[in-house]
Amino acid sequence: MPDTAQQQQFAIARQSRDPRFDGRFFVAVKTTGIFCRPICPARLPDEQNVSYYLYAQQAIEQGFRPCLRCRPDSAPGSFAWRGVQTTSQRALRLLSEELGSSISDIAQRLGISERYLGQLVNEEVGLSPKRFQLHSRLLLAKRLLQQTVMPVTDVALAAGFQSARSLHSHFKKDFGLTPGDLRRQECKQDSAALITLFLPVRQPYNWPQVRDFLALRAVPSTETLTTDCYSRAFVINDYTGFVSARYQPAKGGFDVAIELSQPQQLPPLLVTLRRVLDTDTAAETIEQALLKAGLATEHLTPGLRLPGVWSVFEAGCRAIVGQQISIKAAITQLQRLSCELGAAHPHGQTFPTPQAVAGSTLDMLKMPATRKQALRDFATLVIQANGKALSDSDILAIKGIGPWTLQYLRMRGQSEPDVYLARDLIVAREAGRFGINVEQAAPWRSYLTMQLWQLANKPNGEA
Repeated sequence: MPDTAQQQQFAIARQSRDPRFDGRFFVAVKTTGIFCRPICPARLPDEQNVSYYLYAQQAIEQGFRPCLRCRPDSAPGSFAWRGVQTTSQRALRLLSEELGSSISDIAQRLGISERYLGQLVNEEVGLSPKRFQLHSRLLLAKRLLQQTVMPVTDVALAAGFQSARSLHSHFKKDFGLTPGDLRRQECKQDSAALITLFLPVRQPYNWPQVRDFLALRAVPSTETLTTDCYSRAFVINDYTGFVSARYQPAKGGFDVAIELSQPQQLPPLLVTLRRVLDTDTAAETIEQALLKAGLATEHLTPGLRLPGVWSVFEAGCRAIVGQQISIKAAITQLQRLSCELGAAHPHGQTFPTPQAVAGSTLDMLKMPATRKQALRDFATLVIQANGKALSDSDILAIKGIGPWTLQYLRMRGQSEPDVYLARDLIVAREAGRFGINVEQAAPWRSYLTMQLWQLANKPNGEA
């Protein structure tokens, strides 16, 4: 539960319907048994009749049903803004995103026991990991039922349920509704294989900054950037697909179209897309850290984001290929790699898998043999990890990979918020020019790196 100071802040934000707080807390109305987003257009209830929750899952656990008007399941993510990568926050993130994983698998990924995971989650939100994950599944299922025409069976599988019957049972128990009650009959899609839904973003959001950064580094055979859209062919858990995200500033998010053969792969796809587009970060928190580090207000890029790379493996390949050459030259090499080793898709080539790179001579690449070997060694390391996180020591043990490459991989492949590329010549130059106190930007030094890159591209440091 929020503390007293937070509750006072939330009360003011609720009454003002300030969109900056959307997703950061939820409002439960005791008289109706419904919980809402703070931007809900319904008539404001009296303060004595509401309770505040940091997570939608907490409200569900207390017996409140999600509002069918403002749809709390469609709020922006509520984890990234905190900025503290504690084990409990990582646990909550995994429980809300890894909907098909067991509690034991999640504990193993965190490197802790199931019992300790239970203690952490209960202390943080007042319910068990199993209940928190169940409510996360229900929220995603509700969103898919209302935004798509996916068959109920596919919705159940995508949300981590074993069957449509299990989904129906939990919906009836927790929401007092059936999946059929929530289905929006007016929702139409081009084909059964195409999934269309809305991906909200935390405002303010600088789409032109994200777009231009990704466009400069896009691999033409795999990714496409237009004025308002990002799209690409992809591989997730050995399944290929295609995704297109069109930014709608008036709606505050992206209209997303997805071609996907396996509904179970939808949650990890949405997690990856949110990370690549950095939809959930609170810009005002970033700005405060950058100001504290020594930048002036006029030097800040409003709504700054940290555009990610689709996977850790792709980020590592980009970093290795890009050593000591220009961005343009690196993209040419990556395009050759993708065209030669990627999987064919009606919308383009996917980026190669680790298996494809590890088993190739890489003759299509014009680079030193030592760098090709570094690519193969890195691919082999990813294969051996089998989905587990790569250790810094194992990555640095590969000949040809140094600290800069590792940091770039962490910053863009894992979207870690507190990575400062101190050895980047442009970053070092701009930090000196503006007299930056780097430590003061923690835990948002990845955004400081992005901001300094932005300033290097502007005359006289204009943002």
